Amino acid sequence: MLFIETDSPPPFYQEQLTPAKRTQLDKWFIGHRSQHYYLRRFEQFDAQGYLSPKWHWAAFFVTFPWLLYRKRYMDAIVYSVAGWSFIQLNVALVLVAFEFLAMSFIPDAYQMATRIGIAAIIWLFWSFMVARWTDAYYYRMARREIADAIDDYPRDEAAQKAHLRREGGVSLFGLGLGFGIFAFALMVIKIQFLPIIAKPKANEVLFDAYDTAKTAQNRVALIYQQTGQCPMDLPIDIDTGTQQIRIDIDKKVAGVVETDCAVIATIQNVQFPIRYLNQQTLVFYHVPDSDSWNCTSSLNKKLAPSSCMPD
Repeated sequence: MLFIETDSPPPFYQEQLTPAKRTQLDKWFIGHRSQHYYLRRFEQFDAQGYLSPKWHWAAFFVTFPWLLYRKRYMDAIVYSVAGWSFIQLNVALVLVAFEFLAMSFIPDAYQMATRIGIAAIIWLFWSFMVARWTDAYYYRMARREIADAIDDYPRDEAAQKAHLRREGGVSLFGLGLGFGIFAFALMVIKIQFLPIIAKPKANEVLFDAYDTAKTAQNRVALIYQQTGQCPMDLPIDIDTGTQQIRIDIDKKVAGVVETDCAVIATIQNVQFPIRYLNQQTLVFYHVPDSDSWNCTSSLNKKLAPSSCMPD
C-alpha cells in the first residue's frame, strides 16, 4: 500500500472509456457503501493524472478490518504478515537501542510507560502512512479490476458488471472477521501473555507485603508481651520502600472471630497489570489467652502465602 506507483497516467487507466462509462464501472466496483466518497476521490486522481496521498480515517484506525470489508483478502493477509512484522521489528530495534542508550536516565516509575509510548509512536507513524495512501491504493485496485473486466469481457457488459461486483463492493462477513480476529488477539494477550508479565510483579508485591506485615507483627508482639495490651495508638515505623503497603493495628478484624490484637497489611496503589491486588490484605492476629499469632489473608489460595491460607 505504501509502495504505489505515482506514474502519469495512473496504472491500469483505460483512456478509451468515456467519463460516463468509467463512472458506471466505478460504481459497480465500489458498491453502494461510501460510493459518493470514492467516486469523488477517483475523479480527483483521474483529473490530476497521477496518484497522491489523501487521508482515510478507517485505514488509520482499523486497516485490517477495512481491507477485509473491501474484499481485499490477499492484501489483508500480506498486510497482517508483512506489515505487522515490519512494525514489530522496528519496535524491537528502537526499544533495544533505547534500553542501552537512554533508559538508564529514565526513572524506574516511568520506564514501562516510556516503552509503551515508543511502541505507540511507531505504530501511529505506520498507521499515519497507511492512511495517507489508502485512497490511492483503492483507486489502483479499482482500475486494475476494471482493466481485467474489459480485457476478459470486452463486449459483455453484464459479465463486466458481475466481475466488478464479485471483486469489489463490501463484505460484512469480512468486517466481522477482522474485528473477530482483533478480539481473539486481545483475548490471547490477556490470557497467555499478561500473566507472564504480571506474575513476577505480583510475587514481588506479595513478598513485600508479607515481609512488612511480619516485621510489624514481631514489633507489636514484643510490645504486647511487655505491656499486655495491643499498641493501637503507638506508631509502628515500617519502611516499605514504596507506598504500596499500608499497616494498621486493630483489636477487631473482619473474618476473625476471636482476637485482641491484629496487624493488618493492606496492598494499595499497585498499577496495571496487577491492579487486582489493590485492597487485598494479610493479617497477623493474636489468639487470646496464648502467645500464638496466626495469619490469614483475603488473597485466594493461589496467591496467599502458605502460612496465611484463607480460613
